[in-house]
Amino acid sequence: MNRLTTYSLLMMVMVIWGLNVVAVKYLVEHLPPIMMQGTRIGLAGICALAVLYFLKDLRKLTKKEWALTSLAALFGQIGHHSLLAVGLVDTTASNASLILGLIPLTTAVFAIIFLGDQLTKLRFIGIVSGFTGVSFVVINPGQGMGGISPGDLFVFLSMLSQAVSFIIIKKATATLSSKQMTGMMLLIGSVSLIVISFIIEPGSADNMVISDHLVWIVFLSSAILATGLGHILFNAAIQNIGAGQTAIFNNFVPFFALIGSFFLLGEAVYVTQLAGFIFIVAGVLLGTGYIEQVWLNRKRKAHLKSKVN
Repeated sequence: MNRLTTYSLLMMVMVIWGLNVVAVKYLVEHLPPIMMQGTRIGLAGICALAVLYFLKDLRKLTKKEWALTSLAALFGQIGHHSLLAVGLVDTTASNASLILGLIPLTTAVFAIIFLGDQLTKLRFIGIVSGFTGVSFVVINPGQGMGGISPGDLFVFLSMLSQAVSFIIIKKATATLSSKQMTGMMLLIGSVSLIVISFIIEPGSADNMVISDHLVWIVFLSSAILATGLGHILFNAAIQNIGAGQTAIFNNFVPFFALIGSFFLLGEAVYVTQLAGFIFIVAGVLLGTGYIEQVWLNRKRKAHLKSKVN
């Protein structure tokens, strides 16, 4: 794939992922949240592993790889997807998408704490900016801080859980393909969520049997396109243009989710949310070190050019 094709596919994935937040919000209003998430990511995992099987990109895992994959699934699938589904019952898709936009920044913070990454002044400013943006997002315009929704808290915890999983994934993918690990995590998470659903959502299996065709179209699209195919294309883009450039595209997800929630769900978009979006994007660009790296690369090139001249 050339660079232009990669960028085009990445933008398509960002549109799909943005609309997927809207899709999940729609689905939790019609299906048991945790059972829905379990079956949805299970279907995605089967599709992902089937693709990898035909590409001959599967192998046996070592004991250490199994342990790391299971631990990553605990945070990235069980924790993230269950908390997100429960949270979306009590908050809007627009709020959820903006809070989830903190994932790259929170991952960078955890990398500083647990992996020894350097904390610079610009990165610190980015961290402050990003979390300031969330404070704008979760404040109810009519109620102030007292109007923070419990759903926002659950989504925030789901975001933290996903960020923790990315740190574990970073360790595991030193020896294991990220694509295979993603597929295995989806299946482990699926089985676990379905078991949890039987315990805390009595009758959830029966409630999954509904005749509304639109619900199932949204469900299948979310599972196959967003969670299954989307992650495979995203991982392929990382191999082509690198993790840094690929991660920057994640900033488009809240933007497309805001548009989708407004037009498809009729949710109001507040000035505080737009302000939060700006702070979060600025925070991600600074806090992940992207702006700093671009500046250093340009400075290095200018220095080399001056030497040549």
